[in-house]
Amino acid sequence: MNEDHLDIKTPEFVSIQFQIAGLGSRSAAFIIDQLLLMAFNILSLIVLFFVLDGMSKMEFIFIGNSLPIAITIIVLFLVNGGYFFAYEFFSGGRTLGKKLMGIRVIQENGHSITLLSSFIRNLIRIIDSLPTAYFLGIIMIFFHSKHKRLGDLVAGTIVVHERKAKRKKKLSPLENELNNRGLSKDDLILDEWTLKSLGMKDWKLVKTYASRFLQIPLDERNQLTEQIAVILFPKVGLDPSGKATDELENNLLVLYLVLLEEWEFEL
Repeated sequence: MNEDHLDIKTPEFVSIQFQIAGLGSRSAAFIIDQLLLMAFNILSLIVLFFVLDGMSKMEFIFIGNSLPIAITIIVLFLVNGGYFFAYEFFSGGRTLGKKLMGIRVIQENGHSITLLSSFIRNLIRIIDSLPTAYFLGIIMIFFHSKHKRLGDLVAGTIVVHERKAKRKKKLSPLENELNNRGLSKDDLILDEWTLKSLGMKDWKLVKTYASRFLQIPLDERNQLTEQIAVILFPKVGLDPSGKATDELENNLLVLYLVLLEEWEFEL
């Protein structure tokens, strides 16, 4: 196996290859994230200055300048400390910097990063930043065969380049059906909490439905549509009652497109 690639075998013994992100792309993503955090920090301090400058003498006597400063310190601590942890978990292993560089954090088995892994990975970031300027992390990434820093080793994660889905020149029957119906993933907007509440079983259910959609007889399809809608719609805030079968079908197919983007990297 090439040291810059990671081969993962699925339970069906199908090999999937990921390109491992090296020091260059990871450093660029980190610099972008740090610039964003720096801009936020500077803006927060400017706001604090104007708040203190605008306080009246009475406010200063009774409140003092300690409360605005304490609030600012707490906000800066939460944002700077939780930025990487929250973004990597809720955005599929990608901070803003990683999105721009086309890389993401995943589990070593190819699955999306978990809450615990994200927490451990970014907690160890404190050690990786020692003794200064992220020196230990840079050395680890440079010399490790899979370009891992200490946080990746402990959390069981790895940073890879985004796998671009290869589009066939000729659209599949399902893609043609979606185009004919004028459906896209933008027809259903789900927040991150709702997306995270849908698990592997939900994805496999809607994926099986979409893959069999054009093959099963109409009567059986109508019955299956109603059954799956009753199971999945409440989880995404939709009410299946009183809706025509065509509308239920469209909603399920759009849900498939939304989850496809979320689960396309899953094995």
